[in-house]
Amino acid sequence: MGCVPTKHAGRSPHSLDTREAVALASETSFTVSEVEALHDLFRKISNSIIKDNLISKEEFHVALFRNKTKQNLFVDRVFDLFDQKRNGVIEFGEFVRSLSVFHPDAPEEQKVAFAFKLYDLRQTGFIERNELKEMVLALLDESDLDITADAVEMIVDRTFDQADTKGDGRIDQEEWTAFAKDNPYVLRNMTLPYLKDITMVFPSFVVHSEISEADMAA
Repeated sequence: MGCVPTKHAGRSPHSLDTREAVALASETSFTVSEVEALHDLFRKISNSIIKDNLISKEEFHVALFRNKTKQNLFVDRVFDLFDQKRNGVIEFGEFVRSLSVFHPDAPEEQKVAFAFKLYDLRQTGFIERNELKEMVLALLDESDLDITADAVEMIVDRTFDQADTKGDGRIDQEEWTAFAKDNPYVLRNMTLPYLKDITMVFPSFVVHSEISEADMAA
């Protein structure tokens, strides 16, 4: 991603505060070095269209698709869940905390809960059949997969046959947790392997890291 300048000349007004980095590392699956690397990534995304150090939905789309005109329900829903304050933008803290769920070392229960919210489009506390179908179609579109309408219906039917154990035509959190445990593929999109080696993706942050991992124990 390119080298970043050393910080000996003074802290940039948009540089990462040491205490914030340590705090975010302590409450997520990331190390301090990884939080610093994510800060560089966040600044690139958040200033790609409007230079305000906040990620808008348009910038989020561009970061994932390189195409700000493409709309996708899956990406929109992920953005909404990252936008924890529901103010239309993603701040750095929200970015790190939400992205941590996708870390390979994140607890599985976090991934299960996030995935449930992803499918619970109307935020009713249940996954309805039409919500599942909408999200399946969005995931297929995001993956550039083209399957028949009958195949989509088969996926939805099979999911409800297995997950809706109470037979009330909807899937609650408890049913979803059990379903995900028996069907690990459900969480396939909930892990991004490269997040485990993000300091290798941004090697300059390893060299210029302002915070040692020992600071975490202080």
